[in-house]
Amino acid sequence: MFDEEKFMQTFDKEGFCIIPDVFSEIFIQKIKKDLNFALEEEQEYHKSNEEHKDFGMVLLCSIYGDSFIEILSDEIFLRPFEVILGEGCIVYAYTSSSLPPKKGNYSTRIHVDCPRIIPNYLTNMGGIIVVDDFTEANGATWMLPASHACEEAPSKDFFYKNAQRMCAKAGSVIYFNPRTWHAGGLNLSHQWRHATTVNMIRPWMKQRIDIPRAMDAKKIVVSSERAKQKLGYRSQIPASYEEYYAPFEKRKFTQRVE
Repeated sequence: MFDEEKFMQTFDKEGFCIIPDVFSEIFIQKIKKDLNFALEEEQEYHKSNEEHKDFGMVLLCSIYGDSFIEILSDEIFLRPFEVILGEGCIVYAYTSSSLPPKKGNYSTRIHVDCPRIIPNYLTNMGGIIVVDDFTEANGATWMLPASHACEEAPSKDFFYKNAQRMCAKAGSVIYFNPRTWHAGGLNLSHQWRHATTVNMIRPWMKQRIDIPRAMDAKKIVVSSERAKQKLGYRSQIPASYEEYYAPFEKRKFTQRVE
């Protein structure tokens, strides 16, 4: 059972919190299958082996496979986001966080996912869905506790002396403040290490990609009203008087789900 108070205390103090067993083993295998397909499709798009800067990253997971959309209807997964950002929060970015065998990638630098600091107000929040067990051998993410209020990047020596490894079982979710300094590890194993990351924002903010338009271009139908709201279908700016004054069920600018 989700302990809201404990989660908020840990999240506020450390800048991150791991919740185990959010997703079942069966569902994780479904995600992994869809993720492998998505990585192949992205690589075909870039038409290179390992030359492009986002190697190992799927830019928008929701256009690949039903499992990625199903995640956005899952109450257990969504609740921590809504506790922090409110029920109207929507997806800013929805990427994979996969590490190729015997190396790292773009994620292995020490970095934050959000450039801004607004005292006592969080604009966005990340959730890493662990698809393969995170271990030290396959590059478990490093997180520096209580670093989310630090404007300046820590030195490399300080970071790796004080950061914690996010070792976690598949099906866990690592929720984190995007201002927390972190780094992907190096995958020393012979297999890919898979994860996906959902970054949520307040509903009045812009998404990295216009997700509803991207989904429509792929002719993907989202049947779940909860998932549609999270993907931003209820946070679109009206383009006319007709859209602005439309009845509730046809509006593009309400964050509520009814």
